Amino acid sequence: MASLQLKGRLWVLQRDGELISDIDTDMIFHNQYLAITDIAKMGQYSFDNLEGFKDFARLAQPDDIILAGDNFGSGSSRQQAVDCFRCLGVRAIIARSYGAIYKRNAINSAFPVITMPTAKASDFKHMEVVVLDMDKGLLGSAKVEPMSGVQKDIFFAGGLFEYAEALK
Repeated sequence: MASLQLKGRLWVLQRDGELISDIDTDMIFHNQYLAITDIAKMGQYSFDNLEGFKDFARLAQPDDIILAGDNFGSGSSRQQAVDCFRCLGVRAIIARSYGAIYKRNAINSAFPVITMPTAKASDFKHMEVVVLDMDKGLLGSAKVEPMSGVQKDIFFAGGLFEYAEALK
């Protein structure tokens, strides 16, 4: 069974001391790369269209965690915007809120998207190593919303299809 505790470097996506909000799927994985169907090749384009973080894919390391503001993943329903992070080994996204389709795509892919409505850039240091406890609802000592029961079930199963198969 997978652990509900993740440890990694925290990418604090901020400008002028504020978490960046409204990071849409075009900023995460630009539509010019949509012809790429090999998940193993998607990571190199992560945040390629997000000003100030265009070097993210080059600098990202397995186990990294991302912290952002409101409405992360708004826009189109492209699955590549989830898969590009998985390709790099990013372990989770923490944001104040999510675009509904992005959140559902991530959950269905067993990729943790954790909500932290009170998140502020000033509460964390960019690239500090943190522990995210998705069961207790903690990022270090700060409160986050814990995973829902079905989100945990899908996560432990390895994805929505695997979860549905297990229900048979």
